[in-house]
Amino acid sequence: MRTFEDRATGGRSDAGTTRARRPVGRQVVGGFYLTMGGVHLGLVSADAQVYRHFADRGLFAFVRDGWQHVVMAEPAVWGLLLMAGELTLGVLLLVGGRAARWGWAGVILFQVLLMLFGFGFWLWSIPALVLLVVLARRDLADPPER
Repeated sequence: MRTFEDRATGGRSDAGTTRARRPVGRQVVGGFYLTMGGVHLGLVSADAQVYRHFADRGLFAFVRDGWQHVVMAEPAVWGLLLMAGELTLGVLLLVGGRAARWGWAGVILFQVLLMLFGFGFWLWSIPALVLLVVLARRDLADPPER
């Protein structure tokens, strides 16, 4: 985040070198995905059947049918795979550098795919997508932190 001093000096230090901003957005989103991975571990551990009605309002028949016939055939396995994916995305973002590019692409794709599960998810996903794209562009445009 740019401070008042950064804006006043154009982001330049006294020596005239550009200062890198801390990747707060990337850290918050990465931490969020790690946390959500933990939530899915808890859900699978408590009762994997909690996922049964997740796709009931899916926009397309292939989403609804695929969920019931594929995911709910082995909900614990798919719940753990979801957890592993979220943990991976969180770690990629927290690692930074080239890995963060993959992390940002993954979390944006995750939100787009979530929208297939019904218009109710759009209430979360559209604002989340706007925020993620803004944070990703800002993070990827910044020079690496020293």
